[in-house]
Amino acid sequence: MPLVDSHCHIDFDPLYPRIDQVLANARDNDVSHLLCVSVNLEDFPRVLALAEQHEHIFASVGVHPNEQEGRDPSVEELVKLASHPRVVAIGETGLDYFRSHGDLDWQRDRFRRHIRAARQCGKPLIIHSRDAREDTIDVMAEEDAAQAGGVMHCFAEDWAMAERALALGFYISFSGIVTFKNARPVQEVAQKAPLDRILVETDSPYLAPVPYRGKTNEPAYVRHTAEYLAQLRGISFDALADATSENFFRLFAPRVH
Repeated sequence: MPLVDSHCHIDFDPLYPRIDQVLANARDNDVSHLLCVSVNLEDFPRVLALAEQHEHIFASVGVHPNEQEGRDPSVEELVKLASHPRVVAIGETGLDYFRSHGDLDWQRDRFRRHIRAARQCGKPLIIHSRDAREDTIDVMAEEDAAQAGGVMHCFAEDWAMAERALALGFYISFSGIVTFKNARPVQEVAQKAPLDRILVETDSPYLAPVPYRGKTNEPAYVRHTAEYLAQLRGISFDALADATSENFFRLFAPRVH
């Protein structure tokens, strides 16, 4: 089975101006589907347009936890925007204490609204968490995020957090970070997580995997992450590709047909 890039930002300027080549490169590397993830409402129309124009691209709707300049959506607005058939998820949302500082009640409140919207519209969550592991899991539990389900995207935490997310029914998604030499905690999670609960992603244009680390990332490079994960787990590349693609469609299947 071909690969799925479960989280990318091909609407961002480093990739969008050469979108035809980016998509061709993905096809050449046997990447069959992409999920283009929203980070703010102002750019959401471009995200949605990509999904409308390309059958193999899906969209999400949400506002990233670090976004402070644009419109902050209500539950009702998120639910309305998510009603579009090409929108398969709510997010990315979550908590980020690395880039945001001070009183972050506004960030936690936004996260809660996204979870409530996901529960209301029946679409899974795409969760971003950085330097906020305890609060992220606590808010997820308090808001019954398990009812919506979803994925911990670009996972970069330890096994203790992964276990708690898995217990809430969430999937764990690995980006190019897992290929970095200093990413031992993430590599441990990649070895321990159940095969039927993992996804692969690029988070492009960021976090290119080895051997492209430091360069602009793109969906084609998800193959390198998948190859590394297969080696790490001691299974064939085909088995890893089959599992992660099946997992993607299990999580999003009711929304992509």
